Amino acid sequence: VLCPCLVYGAYVFLPFDAPLLPTASARLVYTLRCAAFATFPVVLGMIVSGISRLCSAALEPFGELQREVEIHRTFVSQSVHLFILYFFNMAVLATYLPQELLKLVPLLTGLFAISRLVYWLSYAVGRSFRAFGFCMTFLPLLAMLLWNLYSMFILTPENLLA
Repeated sequence: VLCPCLVYGAYVFLPFDAPLLPTASARLVYTLRCAAFATFPVVLGMIVSGISRLCSAALEPFGELQREVEIHRTFVSQSVHLFILYFFNMAVLATYLPQELLKLVPLLTGLFAISRLVYWLSYAVGRSFRAFGFCMTFLPLLAMLLWNLYSMFILTPENLLA
């Protein structure tokens, strides 16, 4: 419930518009540039994971991981997997969106980055709290996938392989 409200509020109240992007290649470049910002939580997680591994009091550095190290390693692994899914869905979505809705590309990118950070924080607090952050990441991703499939098979089935 929170994700659509956040995206809609940002869409209506943030004072920016997407540039004019008439071709599919221009839209893909725009999506690629926006997706670079979505890697921020992953890179930050890698840095913190490396620092926590260096500062770990473990006798064997490659042995059993402590909880603090395991949290960051798991976050980075899951974030990389979700980023790959996010990026491919966003690239397909950008080709199907009309020009006036291209403002959603940076908004969904920001939502992805914020939701990964919320997930990381909630995962560090306790494993039972991480569902909120995961849902903020996964449900918009699922909505993008469903819209992409609807666009491919229902709206423009003649251009499916073109």
